[in-house]
Amino acid sequence: MDALVRTFNQHKVLNGLTAHIKRGDVVALLGKNGAGKSTLLHTILGFGVPDGGEVKLWQTPSIALTQQQKQHIGFVPQQDELLEQLTGAEQLKLFSKFRTHWDQACCDRLVDSWKIPLNTRISKMSLGERQKLSIVLALCHQPELLILDEPVASLDPMARRQFLAELIDIAAEQQRAIIFSSHIVSDMERIANQVWLLKNGELAFQGPLDDLKESVVRLHFPQTLTEVPTELTLVRRQQLGNSTTLTVQDWQPGQLASLQASYPAIQVEYLSLEEIFLELNR
Repeated sequence: MDALVRTFNQHKVLNGLTAHIKRGDVVALLGKNGAGKSTLLHTILGFGVPDGGEVKLWQTPSIALTQQQKQHIGFVPQQDELLEQLTGAEQLKLFSKFRTHWDQACCDRLVDSWKIPLNTRISKMSLGERQKLSIVLALCHQPELLILDEPVASLDPMARRQFLAELIDIAAEQQRAIIFSSHIVSDMERIANQVWLLKNGELAFQGPLDDLKESVVRLHFPQTLTEVPTELTLVRRQQLGNSTTLTVQDWQPGQLASLQASYPAIQVEYLSLEEIFLELNR
């Protein structure tokens, strides 16, 4: 996508987003509620028309994808779109008829592993069972692009672990691209190699996960600072007794040596993805 803009009620929900994804990428899409994550995913899928810029999949505008190209996309929405009057088995049978690359062996394995009650009418399934079924539908036609919008929100911890293990196996093949949105940031850290961080309608960060984890750190000073060193990009300052903690972004490891000249006892703390997300969204 290049310079993507989406506007609702004269408010720019997405404001000039540029990012690219390739085979083997697993993108963690992060942002607070209302940041525009679902809007972005729906626009990538061609469900909404850009107000500016463009989104292309396989060199084709997403709003003009052919039926053949759509065969290569798997999507798990926040709210499932299952046919409630059908049983799970009937839903799978119907869906598989429209997918040219349906992998029945994969389907059978996941249904058995996740204990999906195929003889139960979908309207009678629990939210977790419906979500598992939606995931099977998205995974088992071997999509080249897999888009997951809060796919584990209704799963219990065991089912979530099984799903993540399956996703890790898919990612390891390096033949697909995955965009994964979830409020459970620790799950995303396990599988992602790229991060898109949405904030105020813009990408506050987009790039490798390792780069983000190296660039946002906490610096601990065992003293009270009268001023923040000018070479630091401050995110947050905390004062605890006579010690000062600075959360900074755009950190470069080479900065440590110059800071140690004035603050020899300084300590650098590297953060988890969840901690970084919280620090950048306070």
